[in-house]
Amino acid sequence: MDQPETQPRPFDWSPELLEEFEKAHGNACVGSKLISESDRVRVWSLRLEPGERIGFHKHVLDYFWTALTAGRAISHMDDGRTVEASYEPGATKHHHYAHGEYKIHDLVNVGSEPLMFVTVEFLDSENKPLPIPDQVRSNLR
Repeated sequence: MDQPETQPRPFDWSPELLEEFEKAHGNACVGSKLISESDRVRVWSLRLEPGERIGFHKHVLDYFWTALTAGRAISHMDDGRTVEASYEPGATKHHHYAHGEYKIHDLVNVGSEPLMFVTVEFLDSENKPLPIPDQVRSNLR
């Protein structure tokens, strides 16, 4: 007898989500606002209201994020998984990408309060930084 499927099929997403995912390979905007940039780091802020979503974006640089508020979110991951996570203020996670490695995902605030993060990317990582649009940098002026 066949066993029931215990994991969702990879990429069992809506056609709209799949189309956006396919276009995300060049999107290096890992936050909603670039708040600081030097020759060593990019510092991003991310604020998502309840129900709000940051679209698919690609991480190629070593980075860490810190949650500024408590909340819950869902991410659609580049391996087809949909992951739910809970956050507490001060929670921090570090990520490292070897040469050629990357991650693409989105983030949806499924909680009842705003969800806020700071993300710091290290420009001297094993992968070259992806370009970001000039209008993102215009926020720094």
